[in-house]
Amino acid sequence: MRGLHLTADLHGCAAAAALLADADGLRALALRAVRAAGLTPLGDLFHRFGAPGGVTGMVLLAESHLALHTWPELAAATLDVYVCNRGADNSAAAEALLSAMEAAFAPLHSERRCVVRGDVTAPIQIGAAHRGVSPRAAR
Repeated sequence: MRGLHLTADLHGCAAAAALLADADGLRALALRAVRAAGLTPLGDLFHRFGAPGGVTGMVLLAESHLALHTWPELAAATLDVYVCNRGADNSAAAEALLSAMEAAFAPLHSERRCVVRGDVTAPIQIGAAHRGVSPRAAR
């Protein structure tokens, strides 16, 4: 078992507040980004909370998952991408997915974290956006 778990906390999102509260729009955005990254969506669930609430959404992937949470009143969002690397190294696809989602929110500030999960002795390719981040940073 090997996997790469990426998270991003996004602050000062320039994306329209309407997008941050639009479950259908965020679902479409997430599914486009998943497919563009070369990952396989199996199902999804997106829920909008009452005004001025945001959205909690998840895309179940054959490779694992994408989850997102938005706070339009704070111009903030969190992203969570996890991929398993059992049959192939999906690390580049995970990074592409996280980057595409982050770009769509256009944050002023982003805090990214990277955790290599499972067999941490096996090599895994971590992209430039995550180099130097300890695989055990989230302990």
